[in-house]
Amino acid sequence: MENNTETDVTEFILIGLSQDVKTNTLLFVLFLSMYIFTVCGNVILTCVIITSPHLHTPMYYFICNLSFLDLFYSSCTVPNMLLDIITVKGGRISHTECITQMFTSLFLGETECYLLAVMAYDRYVAICFPLRYRLIMSWKKCQTIDSIVWTGSLLNSTIPIISKPFRFCKGNIVDHFVCEILALLKLSCGDILYYEVMIYFSSFFSLFFPFAFILMSYVCIIRAVLKIRSVEGRTKAFSTCASHLTVVFMFYGTSMTMYLGPRKYTSEKNKFICIIYFICIIYAIITPMLNPMIYSLRNNEVKRAVKKLVKKNHLNTIWGCAV
Repeated sequence: MENNTETDVTEFILIGLSQDVKTNTLLFVLFLSMYIFTVCGNVILTCVIITSPHLHTPMYYFICNLSFLDLFYSSCTVPNMLLDIITVKGGRISHTECITQMFTSLFLGETECYLLAVMAYDRYVAICFPLRYRLIMSWKKCQTIDSIVWTGSLLNSTIPIISKPFRFCKGNIVDHFVCEILALLKLSCGDILYYEVMIYFSSFFSLFFPFAFILMSYVCIIRAVLKIRSVEGRTKAFSTCASHLTVVFMFYGTSMTMYLGPRKYTSEKNKFICIIYFICIIYAIITPMLNPMIYSLRNNEVKRAVKKLVKKNHLNTIWGCAV
């Protein structure tokens, strides 16, 4: 009979990805390299957009927001995961740190969902209403939208759980490598149905609704682009949206599989857990790493701004050495 007696959990033990020393060493090198690339890429992209006046447009304003968000989204889980892999810490994390990590990742994840939808709307206005673009997407309106996105995500991700905090009665072994809400839910007791309904309800508004909005935006965009007579004009318009769509399908595809997929499974448990781990790695580690590369390599304006910034810093260094 399952013991559902509530206990005071002071720490959790994360099982992690592997118990093999060689595998952990390989994973540490791989994830550390990816994390360094994530930090460098997002910091460079943010600095380039901030320091380049010709990139001070609504599109790059939201890209800068996304880059800033990805930097912290990855940082809230990866450093702790790297410590668990390489040290004798054994995946131990305090109750406070674990809940904070869960709240932070939920908040930043939901913010990215809404932000990607806002970026789709920005592309819709730019392509479908080019003459009214500056009026519709004014700086004041962009800042207002940005404030609503961050504030709304914070409230949506914290209020439901704060109003009814988790109570744990099924041990402290977390079958995951991070403090993820679905993994912690397996250890909670009391009204589990409330949390399951809350997760589905929240996921609907933060995942399904924004994704549907993005799809509708791009249906309108494709219609507008097909009306452009010149091949060069159509190519340029599609190229502008290609990078955003790449990020959208990577992020929403994995996130919706995770939070809107089936909860119960009766067979092949190990395969199911491996799939969940792989999905988490994609949206928590790989996507934040690829975002700056996707938006920079496919964008000539960003590449020119990076070269200009590097050249300027190089000349300043030479001048400083000469003085």
